[in-house]
Amino acid sequence: SRGLVLLLALACGAAAANVYYAQPLLHTLAGAFGVSDGTAGLLITVTQLGYVVGLALVVPLGDLHERRGLITFTMLVTAVGMVVAATAPAFAVFGAALAVVGVSSVVAQVIVPMSSSLSADHERGSVVGTVMSGLLIGILLARTISGVLAAALGWRVVFWFAAAAMVTLAATLRRALPRVPRTTDLSYAGLLRSIAGLIRTEPALRQRMLVGALDFGCFSALWTSLAFLLSGAPYHYGDAVIGLFGLVGVIGALAASGAGRLADRGYNGRATTASILVMLVSWGVLALGKSSVIALIAGIALLDLGVQGLHISNQSAIYSLRPEARSRLTTAYMVAYFLGGAAWSALASLLYGSSGWGGVCLLGAATALLALGVWVVTEATARTRSRHEPRRAAGDRIGAGAGD
Repeated sequence: SRGLVLLLALACGAAAANVYYAQPLLHTLAGAFGVSDGTAGLLITVTQLGYVVGLALVVPLGDLHERRGLITFTMLVTAVGMVVAATAPAFAVFGAALAVVGVSSVVAQVIVPMSSSLSADHERGSVVGTVMSGLLIGILLARTISGVLAAALGWRVVFWFAAAAMVTLAATLRRALPRVPRTTDLSYAGLLRSIAGLIRTEPALRQRMLVGALDFGCFSALWTSLAFLLSGAPYHYGDAVIGLFGLVGVIGALAASGAGRLADRGYNGRATTASILVMLVSWGVLALGKSSVIALIAGIALLDLGVQGLHISNQSAIYSLRPEARSRLTTAYMVAYFLGGAAWSALASLLYGSSGWGGVCLLGAATALLALGVWVVTEATARTRSRHEPRRAAGDRIGAGAGD
């Protein structure tokens, strides 16, 4: 039902938000724990690496176990991690808590393939687009919620709030979700090995993994360095105002849900190309944002439109490959996706310290240009392969007939 789709979108957004509550607070956290801004920036990298571990080891369980129970249990683990973060006495404890939160927040990636499995073929792209829009909106609103709460009540309240949200959603989903049975009889070890088999045998999956890594690399480069730009000259904004910039990204995220509808109509390739071009243009606009808040707002909206449009196109493409292995397809794709995010997050932190906002914008533009090159080359290769395979198959039949 439409109501269940919206609930799943809300759950995805709330789960993904946990990874990003710390992002607009990096300058504040650096002061609270007595570390440098660069060291505080690594908190995002640590959380994203935890997310990668969860993608590799937890998300495949969505094919092996009943999903409703897996979703609610994992959300409760996240709540425990948030309580530890809220009470952390030292930077190391805080970082360790965020690593646990990163691992368990992959519940969002159990929910996405579940929504795909529950939807009919003709509406799958639209449903996945809605749920994924919820996920990205959650990531973006996390910054706004975090900044406002921290400014009003202190940064520790942010993590108490997140813990309460996870407990509430776990209880709600336990009542609302249908039971979804396992889709494979493989052992856990066999399940993990089968992911490598999917990567090896599905060229489209490999293509989307690489493009997705560059896609999230662009996103992470912006949002990791944005708090440093806005807290310094010429802006000198506080946590609350920095957090409000997340609302700008919501505009792009909402508009990007149209990529799912394009995929349902057979225009996935066009949606992919258009999304990458929007990302590339956005970095030129963002470069002007060093001294112009209007340009900064426009660039953020454009980048989030392109990033989310590309992500929805990628997921629509991979979910059409193996319906019985959607959780494992998600694992393969999202591990690459978040490895790209973690790497570019760390790189953007270092670049901002040495080259400032201009260096980050050059990194983002180069990443978008590389994504465009990868997409064009791999698509051309795929079309060439598809033209040759029928000819080889016909040749094999002729050869077999001659042999008979």
